[in-house]
Amino acid sequence: LKHEGENPTGSFKDRGMTVAVTQAVRAGATALACASTGNTSASLAAYAAQAGVPALVFVPRGKVAPGKLAQALCYGARVLEVRGDFDECLRLVREASTELGLTLLNSVNPWRIEGQKTIMLEMLQQRGWEPPDWVVVPAGNLGNTAAFGKALVEARELGLISRLPRLAAVQAAGAAPFYHSFRAGFRRRFRVRAETVATAIRIGDPVSYERAARAIRQTRGVVAAVSDREILSAKAVIDGAGIGCEPASAASLAGLRQLVRRGIVGRRDSVVAVLTGHLLKDPHVSRAKPVPIAPRLADVERILKGIR
Repeated sequence: LKHEGENPTGSFKDRGMTVAVTQAVRAGATALACASTGNTSASLAAYAAQAGVPALVFVPRGKVAPGKLAQALCYGARVLEVRGDFDECLRLVREASTELGLTLLNSVNPWRIEGQKTIMLEMLQQRGWEPPDWVVVPAGNLGNTAAFGKALVEARELGLISRLPRLAAVQAAGAAPFYHSFRAGFRRRFRVRAETVATAIRIGDPVSYERAARAIRQTRGVVAAVSDREILSAKAVIDGAGIGCEPASAASLAGLRQLVRRGIVGRRDSVVAVLTGHLLKDPHVSRAKPVPIAPRLADVERILKGIR
């Protein structure tokens, strides 16, 4: 597992955002903006604060986990709650960037993709430039899928690796337009009304579709879709190992399990599954609850007997 939740704002978004904000400031940006399901807004808000540039983030009303929303607010961004889903937020922010002079920092911005390439380059370096057989990644807006494919192809062209790992992009079944397009041989682009417990990948019209499709083709990759039940089951395994992740991250392990069952990934294959966000991003999904007791030793003893 490669855990990108250990980045400064708790998700992989920091990899691309630090590069994109740096380039925006160099270009003289006066205001930065993004649409977000949560993690992008937190990352943009933090790096905009460090750069001293105002930030506007557009989020779907009632659809963003409180922890992610709190990050953007605490870092000082102006948070705009849009009555609509993520795709409507993205449409609005793209219109605002064109008409009002905002610098758009969603993954449609190529600097975001360049920054996110470092996830793969670091992984390869950590493995002594010996690529795994597979790289498995959660797939929502598809920026990571696009960035990972670009990084791997460039690494081979530069002679850093001798072969390409295969990419496996994993979507939530309730937000799986890319999966349906893959099933159709990418001859048709699908758009859906997204709904899933994995809020970070709750996207029905991914902006990096074309680049991600190219990445899947170039790496002889696959796209899978997993249910919310499979995602939460995989999350329980990751959490129980003392690692922890947000639900969207667990899609990578859920997808890997499915691909092994289907015989697509071999049991002896080497695999790197990327976790994209920290456990505390979506704490409300936890099924475990505190146990109320009286301040008596007998109550402690009773609980202890149940776990030994």
